[in-house]
Amino acid sequence: MLKLARQPYYRWLDEPVTAAEVEEAHRAQALFAAHRDDPEFGYRFLADEARDAGAGMADRTAWRICRDNQWWSVFGKKRGRAKKAGPPVHDDLVNRVFTATGPNRLWLTDITEHATGEGKLYLCAVKDAFSNRIVGYSIDSRMKSRLAVTALDNAVARRQSVAGCILHSDRGSQFRSRKLVRALGRHQMVGSIGRVGAAGDNAAMESFFSLLQKNVLDRRTWSTREELRIAIVTWIERTYHRRRRQAALGRLTPVEYETVMTTPALQAA
Repeated sequence: MLKLARQPYYRWLDEPVTAAEVEEAHRAQALFAAHRDDPEFGYRFLADEARDAGAGMADRTAWRICRDNQWWSVFGKKRGRAKKAGPPVHDDLVNRVFTATGPNRLWLTDITEHATGEGKLYLCAVKDAFSNRIVGYSIDSRMKSRLAVTALDNAVARRQSVAGCILHSDRGSQFRSRKLVRALGRHQMVGSIGRVGAAGDNAAMESFFSLLQKNVLDRRTWSTREELRIAIVTWIERTYHRRRRQAALGRLTPVEYETVMTTPALQAA
């Protein structure tokens, strides 16, 4: 015989999983979902995201759950070996061939950052491999998964006819997030992710960011995020798109190349 007291035993039969345990599991699930989408976040930011998702809790409760499950921010203290890049959520459909025979067939995306007097500013850009045009971008003070989603949505709003288009990225957590995977499905697009440790796997986007760094980011110090944001947008829309000729495009600008090579309906985008 197990010699169990009768009262607790019958209480357990009536309610094998308590309401408190159900609530704890709900909170843990909300925290884990936020951590999976944005592994850079510490427990306070995760608690904010969980509360927005309907799982109310104090910051201290979020800290305890994260500690018990070892959900640490990737920017926190080093715990054991360095964390490897996460698993790809898509196959590599590009294999370093960063060209396309028409618009809206292959888009490339990546994220860069730069310091200002108010803190870092993050830019996620989406480039059409056909014309090298930046078809969408998003700028924010926080590098969350929605930074990539907003950039994609911005590109789709500008280009419209994107069904079947491939979006290629590296293995950054923002590009592996469930939010971006859902956005790709919503727009009927196909995801592609490069290999780990392959320096040339997104070289076409890195070349654009190198130009941006030389022509804008490193030209001066920036006191506020807003003045840097304005400078980035101005350079992309006025200089890069309309004044900077590219040898790969036959000495045309991205806008000129699309005007020459596409139909009037696509030129409007």
